Amino acid sequence: MLSNILVQEALTENTNAIHHFYSQLVETFMSPKTWNQILIGLIKILLILLLGKIVKAVTRRLVDRLVREREKNPLRFSQRRAKTLGKLVGNVVNYTVNFILILMILSQLGLHLGPLLAGAGVVGLAIGFGAQSLVKDVITGFFIIFEDQFAVGDTVQIGSYKGTVEEIGLRVTRIASWTGEVYIIPNGLITQVTNYSMRNSLSVVDIVLSYHSDVDKAIFYLKEAFAEMTDNQLLVARPEVLGMQTMGMSDLTLRIVAECKPNQEEQVKREILAQVKKTLDQHKIEIAMPA
Repeated sequence: MLSNILVQEALTENTNAIHHFYSQLVETFMSPKTWNQILIGLIKILLILLLGKIVKAVTRRLVDRLVREREKNPLRFSQRRAKTLGKLVGNVVNYTVNFILILMILSQLGLHLGPLLAGAGVVGLAIGFGAQSLVKDVITGFFIIFEDQFAVGDTVQIGSYKGTVEEIGLRVTRIASWTGEVYIIPNGLITQVTNYSMRNSLSVVDIVLSYHSDVDKAIFYLKEAFAEMTDNQLLVARPEVLGMQTMGMSDLTLRIVAECKPNQEEQVKREILAQVKKTLDQHKIEIAMPA
């Protein structure tokens, strides 16, 4: 009997507590003061986000202006390097502004940032000991940029990956191949790079003629044809016929070279082959048939 009374009292106390909590909750949400605080908080958050966008836009324009001023300076960076540094600074600014915005929004939500920052510092220190690869990626990224190893827009080969550099970030480098694949490579793994865009390229074309062809005649007409290739924007200098490269049992090989703009040797080679075929056919000079 006594136990039933105790259970009944406990149920009554729980019911009263739930009713009291529900009443306070309804009173809180029905209060105009609560909705005013929520509205003011939302307005502040929107203003913070708007301020962040303005800061990013102003900083981006400032960086672009500094890059343009640097290009006018006698000690200016190359256009490649300036473009890459601009992208890197833009990434750093975005990360920094986003971090500050998150802290300001958390402050508006009523969270105390002091203990949060102190805890984040301890966690960051612990992560730093275990994130040596991340530190290595960041340091390597800075050295890549300041040593001008490669820049955005360059065609490079990193290990087995070849393509055009789309972005050099704080942690990774992104390159796109000519077939559309995008490779994302951690900077710390970049140990050897081949850059195809820093200097002019050399296109080498070998033409195999029949053994009985008149070599002097072929060289004369090819030089005459190449002299007219002056309007090709890919060429630095017109193609040059070096002469006979090899002499086989049934064929002769002429070598043609052409200095062209960086990474344009394949396109130039195609144009040279087309011109060679047209010239040799026009003057009845026989090309060797495959064995």
